[in-house]
Amino acid sequence: MEAMIEENGPSTHEQCEVSSASQARQKLEGLLNKNMRIRMTDGRTLVGLFLCTDRDCNVILGSAHEFLKSTDMFSQGEPRVLGLAMIPGHHVVSIEVEEDSLEDTQGFGANH
Repeated sequence: MEAMIEENGPSTHEQCEVSSASQARQKLEGLLNKNMRIRMTDGRTLVGLFLCTDRDCNVILGSAHEFLKSTDMFSQGEPRVLGLAMIPGHHVVSIEVEEDSLEDTQGFGANH
């Protein structure tokens, strides 16, 4: 009877998948409300607060600003204010989290 219970229980492989999924979820939750810079396939860069994502890697940024790809290095221009922005996952080239927002979180946890 005990052998049947063990056979029907979760396998070690399933436990590893659950563990890695929960670690990934915790990491994403730790990035909530942090400033992010997302580069897109068309050359634009969006900077804003990370609010959420989904299974398709679509990203929602709050208080977002759009920076256009400049033709020369010195004329970056003024950013365009977007507010709330949704970036389709298939247009994301890279995502960077600003160091200042990560340090604020670490400092808060250490002091309180």
